[in-house]
Amino acid sequence: MPVGGPAGAPETAEAAGVIVPEWPVLLGVRHHGPGSARAVRAALDECEPGVVLIEGPPEADALVHLAADEDMRPPVALLAHVANDPGRAGFWPLAGFSPEWAAIQWALARDVPVRFIDLPAANSLAMTAKGDADAPEPGKPGKPGEPGDAERVRVDPLAVLAEAAGYEDPERWWEDVVEHRSVGGTAAFAAVGEAMGELRAAYGHGGHEDDAVREAHMRLRMHAARREFGERVAVVCGAWHVPALAARSTVTADRKLLRGLPKVKAEISWVPWTHRRLARHSGYGAGIASPGWYSHLFHAPDRPLERWLTKVAGLLRGEDFVVSSAHVIEAVRLAETLAALRGRPLAGLAETTDAVRAVMCEGSDVPIALVRDRLVVGDVLGEVPASAPAVPLQQDLRRTQRSLRLAPEAAERELELDLRKDMDAARSRLLHRLRLLGVGWGTPASSRGSTGTFRETWRLRWEPELAVRVAEAGVWGTTVVSAATAKAESEALGATALAEVTELAERCLLAALPDALPVVMRALADRAALDADVGHLAQALPALVRSVRYGDVRGTDTAALGEVAAGLAERILVGLPPACVGLDADGAADMLRHLEAVHRAIGLLPEPKPSGPSVPSGPSVPSGPSVPSGPSTPSGPSADDSLRARWAAVLRAIAGRDGAPATPGLLRGRAARLLLDDGRLAEDEAARLMRLALSPGTAPPEAASWIEGFIGGGAGGGMLLVHDERLLGLVDGWLTSVPAEAFTDVLPLLRRTFSAYDTGVRRTLGELVRRGPGPAAGEAGAEGGEGAAPAAPAAPGFGAGLDAARAAAVVPTVRLLLGLDPAPDHDDTAEAAR
Repeated sequence: MPVGGPAGAPETAEAAGVIVPEWPVLLGVRHHGPGSARAVRAALDECEPGVVLIEGPPEADALVHLAADEDMRPPVALLAHVANDPGRAGFWPLAGFSPEWAAIQWALARDVPVRFIDLPAANSLAMTAKGDADAPEPGKPGKPGEPGDAERVRVDPLAVLAEAAGYEDPERWWEDVVEHRSVGGTAAFAAVGEAMGELRAAYGHGGHEDDAVREAHMRLRMHAARREFGERVAVVCGAWHVPALAARSTVTADRKLLRGLPKVKAEISWVPWTHRRLARHSGYGAGIASPGWYSHLFHAPDRPLERWLTKVAGLLRGEDFVVSSAHVIEAVRLAETLAALRGRPLAGLAETTDAVRAVMCEGSDVPIALVRDRLVVGDVLGEVPASAPAVPLQQDLRRTQRSLRLAPEAAERELELDLRKDMDAARSRLLHRLRLLGVGWGTPASSRGSTGTFRETWRLRWEPELAVRVAEAGVWGTTVVSAATAKAESEALGATALAEVTELAERCLLAALPDALPVVMRALADRAALDADVGHLAQALPALVRSVRYGDVRGTDTAALGEVAAGLAERILVGLPPACVGLDADGAADMLRHLEAVHRAIGLLPEPKPSGPSVPSGPSVPSGPSVPSGPSTPSGPSADDSLRARWAAVLRAIAGRDGAPATPGLLRGRAARLLLDDGRLAEDEAARLMRLALSPGTAPPEAASWIEGFIGGGAGGGMLLVHDERLLGLVDGWLTSVPAEAFTDVLPLLRRTFSAYDTGVRRTLGELVRRGPGPAAGEAGAEGGEGAAPAAPAAPGFGAGLDAARAAAVVPTVRLLLGLDPAPDHDDTAEAAR
């Protein structure tokens, strides 16, 4: 290994952890290593080079000055992508404790030029062609020119050196040799550089086939830097590359290696990065497991162990764990003792974690998982100044985020929006537009409060990959609104299924894209007119109905959508009964989902205007007299003509179809149940249908399927059986009469039905069955008069009968919730309760 240096270079440079070839000072580092960052800073102070060269894409030379901007806060990354194909991208992430970042900050603070010397992104992106099995996924961080997920045998230099030193864990070896050493002990880097030379001699490129080309370009850039700035050149690069850069090579030979490389037009910019993303195998091929811990080691001015355990204690106390200063003191003692017992120079992450587990967490791993997530990894998100180059869409997004006070954050958080407020409505529109563009910053979530259409809940988390998604979406427009509109129009024209167009119409309304709606509506009308599949129509209707509802709360004119939705509903009314005939078990399960979705949609759909829908409705709906509606069916001249009344007729037709080819029992049972829930089927009639379905002439599997449809599916069937003992008695009687040879066939269906009930409901049903059948409804009142107790005891948890006085107590509150006038007196209230 050469030991000479340039004129004026200190003779102690090697002692500072550097390898000194004939001219340039080579600082072989581990990417994202705080010990390497400290060593680089100390070596640069001693050598005082005239130029600093850093492993990275040369296109970033024009952007490096932004690292000195006060608004630039690491972790950040250089993002390079193909100009006309942003999905082909690569990242070069830099943390505050990265040696490269330390070198950049040192140089900018002293007005020393900084140059990047790795293979240009224009070449490395071209070498990772789309579809190449060795290329990283579009937008997935990875070293351009190196394989992403492909399984290739590669030498891990740290693992080989750690094994030679007797360590099983390369991270622990690196901590002991470098991270836990003071600045004065950085001479270990000289040994690491020499060891890398031995490894390169033994393993060659070590599975890194592209390194020869990259290192040739680095040597050429070093040669150019010496010609431009003189001999005082310092190079910060991965330790693996040091032997190749120190080797003698001619300019002609290096240029020959670079001849004929593919090339594309590339664009580069700074983007925010996160500690969580650093914890993965990311750029520079150096994913680290504990970026939060490394950041602490680099930035702590003194007593890193005590400061770290104080942070841990603060986190646990914030989560209501009982942790005091005494716990911190004892954890420090234990960590230091463990380090001494294990022969380590200082307590590392393993020792501190063991100490926290034993002292602060009482041996539990649950709080340790919290510490690992919040502190060891962390949710730190970097910042990039507004002056950094970005596609116009990214700039518009930044402006919109600032105006809406909706800053991106690396930590996941929930955002509750009240759409009646202008600010929240604008935030909702932005998030929906970004989702339409494929930028998944926010994900809709179930609201813990009101479920009305005026409220939305989002889960927000900003990932660095979203910068690539924004760049990709830039092809659609220069602003979020124009880009979302253009993409919606393109998707509407290219959609092949009716459900795709209806979903797109809903998304356009949520995103408030009025300019895209005419194109979407034309596509919707065309698809609806040509699609005759009832399943497709049933899939499309719910999204349209939701669109009408969302349009109401957002003040959007949805008259055209309402007409199309009514037209689809009319066609479903005509085609659904024949479509339910002759289905197998899987087909019946699919149709059941359509049946329930259409039922909910029609319940929310406003009645069509007399002018009629834009989609032809077809012939009239067959109602069939097989299932009478009972006394609770709405009457009046207009009720029978309404959409809901005709839908009830369709359900009656389905519920009464038991001929050959029969409608599956699953669908007949659910149709009867929907009618009963809507008050369009009398209880006596429901009992009659159940008796027919469970009669001896019905095959046990078909009867079990009917039961599953009527009381299964989580539709409150358990409570129906609890409160209507006649139906429970019918089910119990049928079950006891099933022949033994058929019982095993129906048991899976019954288990699936009853297992969906809550534990309390199942327990109550068991008590009712054990007690035996009670008296028929009305018998107790006829024998003992009003208020008399029934002859049989009530089920556990239920009263002996209706307590009108107790029921009347809640009537004023119910009337208030419904917006009705208060009840005038107690007697009227009691009568209302009855």
